[in-house]
Amino acid sequence: MPPRLKLRDIAFFERPTHFARPFRFGAVTINTTPQLFIRVEIEVEGRGVAVGASAELLVPKWFDKRPELSPAQTVDGLQRSLGIARGLYLARTGYLTAFDLHASCIGAQVATCAKKDIPALAAAYGPAEIDKAILDALLRAAETNFFDGMAGNIAGIDARLSPDLKDADIAAFLSGRKPLPRVAIRHTVGLDDTVEGEGGVADAHENAGANYFKLKLSGDPAADAARLARIGKELDTLGRACKVTLDANEQYSDLAALQALIDRLDREPGLRSIASRLLYIEQPMPRDITRQSPLGSLAARGLIIDEADDSYDAFPAARALGYHGISSKSCKGLYKSIVNATRAAKWSASGDKFFVTGEDLTCQAGLAVQQDLALGAFIGVTHAERNGHHYVDGFGETPAAEAQAFAAAHPDLYADAGQGIRLSIHDGDLLTGSLHAAGFATSVHPDWSALRPLEPPKSLREQLA
Repeated sequence: MPPRLKLRDIAFFERPTHFARPFRFGAVTINTTPQLFIRVEIEVEGRGVAVGASAELLVPKWFDKRPELSPAQTVDGLQRSLGIARGLYLARTGYLTAFDLHASCIGAQVATCAKKDIPALAAAYGPAEIDKAILDALLRAAETNFFDGMAGNIAGIDARLSPDLKDADIAAFLSGRKPLPRVAIRHTVGLDDTVEGEGGVADAHENAGANYFKLKLSGDPAADAARLARIGKELDTLGRACKVTLDANEQYSDLAALQALIDRLDREPGLRSIASRLLYIEQPMPRDITRQSPLGSLAARGLIIDEADDSYDAFPAARALGYHGISSKSCKGLYKSIVNATRAAKWSASGDKFFVTGEDLTCQAGLAVQQDLALGAFIGVTHAERNGHHYVDGFGETPAAEAQAFAAAHPDLYADAGQGIRLSIHDGDLLTGSLHAAGFATSVHPDWSALRPLEPPKSLREQLA
């Protein structure tokens, strides 16, 4: 039986994160945003008290892209999601498994957020971050690592939120996992990133030796085609068999606009380099239009959803529309990633290929990147978008002693090549060996004294004023 726990405390902290270069995706450009840190204290039945932690950027205009909202207002929505989740989780006062706690709160979380005009994707952010910290504490109390703990279903995951599966499907998937020893990075080329020359796509100092590239799209077929042709020329100079994915971040207005881009990829000689390397296209259309638009012949392209993945039934619904894949992001929920990976494995057993990908909203060095990397390595994601090493300078504003503690505990993941401690990439890959430490993929926690409490959402501050 999985161990049961009860929550004693949930605390939120933040640290400013300034980007080394602007990151433009969709209709937004990010230069700075806070990184959230969560510290939980739990009491595990028969094992005593343990502390766990998690971290994630509070990313504007991704969880909620409504044009009438400012970037700050969308971060405010994430903070309100966190506050609502904290109240719901702490209200469960008895002993529960980690998944019991999640499953008993997620419905009320989404419903409460909806009443406060917070969309489902943003609503899931609060539970997702709290769940990671709880799991870290639980694994520490059990003195086991993430990979072994999850293979034994330490969290007690079942099919109550995914009625298309059986409990036995999830148990069999978990017990059969053999974590990947290395995961390739997928280097993002943002819409404002340099394409040619120094600092461009083919610059080894910029791409960190990546063999996979994620290319952002603007939603304009002609402009995207012209830019992809330029990127393709640069990739051709690398002399290695690179693969690419395309990510529109909901910017293509409809299937006709997407078809226009696909037609260009099929017929234009200048796009052969990209077309021959293409693995899949991610979230081309707005999430609401996605749900109303069967892909038809476009399904053969292996499209995936990301922003439209805002509920436990999103993947089955997308499959019915012709999608073959879905993204795993720990900021959307680690349990949902595991359920979706179970589905992909079960559906693929019938012959058609379904898959889960690894995408990244700029997981930063330390807790965030380690926990997301471990999740991907566990469910079988062979390459994952990794933005933190690219858009943020190493550990950013993290105190030197804290960065050094992470590097000492995880020497296969971090190194100092003379410019401060940074993610260490080996022939385009990240190594996962040190993630087998007791806890959720980390031997150390942040220096809590160097963090400031997360400020209340602006909307709440205004109400109190």
